[in-house]
Amino acid sequence: MFTMSRQLIAATLISILALPSTVVWAQSPSVAEEMVVKGPHGGKLVKQGDFDIEITVFERGIPPEMRIYAYSKGQLVDPAKVELEILLARLGGRLDTLSFSVENDYLVSNQTVTEPHSFEVTVKAVYSGQNFNWNYQNFEGRTEISSRILALSAIETERANPQTLAFSDTLFGIVAPIKDRLFSVNAPYAGIIEQLHVKIGDQVKQGQLIATVRNGQTLKSYQVESPASGQVTEQILNRGDHSANSALIRVADLSSVWIDLSAFPKNIEKLRLGLPVSIGDNHSDEYVTSTISYISPTMTGGHIARARAVITNEQGHWRPGMHVKANVETRTKAVPLAVKVSALQTFRDMPVVFAKYGNTFEVRMVELGESDGEYIEVLSGLEPGVEYVTVNSFLLKADVLKDAAKHDH
Repeated sequence: MFTMSRQLIAATLISILALPSTVVWAQSPSVAEEMVVKGPHGGKLVKQGDFDIEITVFERGIPPEMRIYAYSKGQLVDPAKVELEILLARLGGRLDTLSFSVENDYLVSNQTVTEPHSFEVTVKAVYSGQNFNWNYQNFEGRTEISSRILALSAIETERANPQTLAFSDTLFGIVAPIKDRLFSVNAPYAGIIEQLHVKIGDQVKQGQLIATVRNGQTLKSYQVESPASGQVTEQILNRGDHSANSALIRVADLSSVWIDLSAFPKNIEKLRLGLPVSIGDNHSDEYVTSTISYISPTMTGGHIARARAVITNEQGHWRPGMHVKANVETRTKAVPLAVKVSALQTFRDMPVVFAKYGNTFEVRMVELGESDGEYIEVLSGLEPGVEYVTVNSFLLKADVLKDAAKHDH
């Protein structure tokens, strides 16, 4: 069966989405052609008889506001003689009502025109005792995708909800044996080793026979037992050697090991006992969790302090000397609203996410706070519970950029 790679599907979808889109600027048939006319101030000019309204959005150095210029027979009229109300119907059911005040030779909205500037517009005006009404669409950062293309695109979504951000520092270190679980097995009476009953690598139990030694003074043989369970890591003497002043073997209990981490001053300031830590072995997907159990009170000559965690090692995977990477969770922060970092795109040099309403997607300009690498705090620009795109949002951006130049500012 013919199959397509994810990369090929993405390239195909971008090509499809790059085709000419439907007209996004329209109004009632009687004035549709007139709506594309630009006014003297670069705004959208709507006409009805001899009365014209020019609609502009001003946002240079201030929050976006609507400024409305009124004309009669092509001449600018006194804005105080015009009563005006504009309704902005946004995707998702939100309705913004704008009222206006006189400023210089125009009317200025008393409310901020929040981003995105994408809405269905209803204009209601009264001038010289006459009522005027206009309706049109002004969409930006919006696209609609068929169900078939949506399924092919592998777009994924989730709801914007509260999250607990987890902040971590990455430290590097090595696996080390626990000092008080290293044992030197000695012969209590000096003599000749008659027999070693274990070898390097053997697992031994506490009380297990390790060696038979002939006492040098009594010439009687006695047995040496292991003081603890563990693995034979070193054989120091051989059969026939004299046991005086030397251990026979060394045994290490590696069922638990230390994770010795190197912490720089900027890390030390954040560390404290009991912090959770996730430890990886740097060469596979093996991870274990533990807590910080020790922080050195001194620094080395390289301005590094030792931080330590203890992990179980029943399977022997964590070998002393192995290099590891650890993520120490230094703090958490509960935030009212957050989105996945993977959802972020840029639109008109602003960070955005794509909100989803059925088959229609539209940018939401978001003000962002702190991030833990997976989620990022949203301070404004997105309502809680809104469904947003988390995967493959770049496909939507490719589509909406075609129409971005049509938006007036």
